[in-house]
Amino acid sequence: MTETAAAQVLAELTELEDPKARRVNERHGDDHGVNLGKLRALAKRLKTQHELAGRLWETDDTAARLLALLICRPKAFERDELDRMVRETRAPKVHDWLVNYVVKKNPHAEELRLAWLSDPDPVVASAGWALTTARVAKQPEGLDLAGLLDVVEAEMKDAPDRLQWAMNHCLAQIGIDHPEHRARAVGIGERLEVLKDYPTPPGCTSPYAPVWIGEMVRRQQEG
Repeated sequence: MTETAAAQVLAELTELEDPKARRVNERHGDDHGVNLGKLRALAKRLKTQHELAGRLWETDDTAARLLALLICRPKAFERDELDRMVRETRAPKVHDWLVNYVVKKNPHAEELRLAWLSDPDPVVASAGWALTTARVAKQPEGLDLAGLLDVVEAEMKDAPDRLQWAMNHCLAQIGIDHPEHRARAVGIGERLEVLKDYPTPPGCTSPYAPVWIGEMVRRQQEG
């Protein structure tokens, strides 16, 4: 039954394929042509179906994997399953959803965070940094924030793009949420100049850490 359901879902995803959406997605490194709003609507209709999610993930199709992450049961995955999944994930949107929608909600999240942080694969390491950023914001107790800043200061400038982005987010989050480290976080951002010239659309906040920190702190103070 699950194989039949998977075939039906894949056929529906094929029908949702939109060349315009594919062009937009491919500019961000995501090789699929399904509008994410329509993908979420399909997931809402299917509801949680963990076994079906597994079949969709096994297809290695980007749109199918995104859908799988929306209909799976995050707490049902074993540690080694998630480790394998993050290592075989290269599409940025799949990687982002896997970490944020699934791994963060899994009982093994902290164990994986620690294992991934220093992984030699920069994409896997970026997942470790994303999980660390979530802890900086919501559960900083027990984190060595000064030590994290040491690593960022030493390694972010020359890190590959995905890992650099994740480390920069952590740097900004420390500066935003922890006033005692704010001056140092801003100083590191100013010295390294990572993403300083990143093209930022009007109305959006620059990912350049000193600007990002300043803007978010201003909003907090005004709010």
